[in-house]
Amino acid sequence: MAGKYIFDRNHIEFRKVSMSVRDIVLKVCKYALISVSMASFYYIIFSFFVSTDTEKRLQAENRMFSEHYKEMVDKEKLLGDVVSGLQIRDDRIYRDIFGTDAPSRNPLDEAVFLSGSDTIPDRDIVDYVSRKADRLAEAAENIEKNLSHVMDVLTENPSSVPPLSLPIEGIDYTKAGASTGRKLNPFYKVAATHEGIDLVAPQGTPVTAAGAGTVSRVEAMKKGYGNMVEIDHGNGYVTRYAHLAGISVSKGQKVAKGRKIGDVGMTGNTFAPHLHYEVRTDSTFLDPVDFFFASVGPREYANMMIMSETVGQSMD
Repeated sequence: MAGKYIFDRNHIEFRKVSMSVRDIVLKVCKYALISVSMASFYYIIFSFFVSTDTEKRLQAENRMFSEHYKEMVDKEKLLGDVVSGLQIRDDRIYRDIFGTDAPSRNPLDEAVFLSGSDTIPDRDIVDYVSRKADRLAEAAENIEKNLSHVMDVLTENPSSVPPLSLPIEGIDYTKAGASTGRKLNPFYKVAATHEGIDLVAPQGTPVTAAGAGTVSRVEAMKKGYGNMVEIDHGNGYVTRYAHLAGISVSKGQKVAKGRKIGDVGMTGNTFAPHLHYEVRTDSTFLDPVDFFFASVGPREYANMMIMSETVGQSMD
């Protein structure tokens, strides 16, 4: 038995008080419970009113994400619309230039495979890979068919090759102005149909034929297109080069791809020196940017497409 001493005032002496093991255990448990309760209380107070550096950083990130969430959702929707627009444009380019359908979409863009699962059964992996392999094989077969069709068309009729070269050598996307569509006219300040693309370059820069053909039209006017050359490339394709400073070819002359036909100028109705370049097929004007993919890299082509679409005012 353990115990403690207490002071007895009646006998004026210290007297030993015995304690049982049960009393000791209860006392220890009571102190332990009080200690745990106090520790929990202080921890709660600390967690509610005092933040660590990590918590402060996470709270700041949460606030930032909360503020930008709606903007991110809007951007995601915009990107989805842009991708859909690019797919439609891709289909149109293939139909206009090659007379065939565009290759199939990415066969791997379906729903996320077994997302949120830490363990994936072997049979599911095999099934997934098998289905993807079949789709890849199908996509490869479609691309092969498209390429074979294009090669057959070019072999049977070499003159069907459209004008795919840049009319100004080395020009980049920063010099791409307004393309086809409704654009603001710089003189009348109203929306008007723009039937080509404005390519900005210093006056006197050489302008070359975008493809082999025959010069079908040469004009020198004080208004409108100013000095203008038109080339018939066969198979319905015609290109037009306007606002030239000088003309180096004559009507009826046969020209090779890359042959100089004139120089950049600002003749006719033009806001500044530039080349107004058009591509037509069977009297229907097309977006010239669609024909630049063979002369520039993918990134440059995408930038040209964005620039030409977003510029709202033409230069003529």
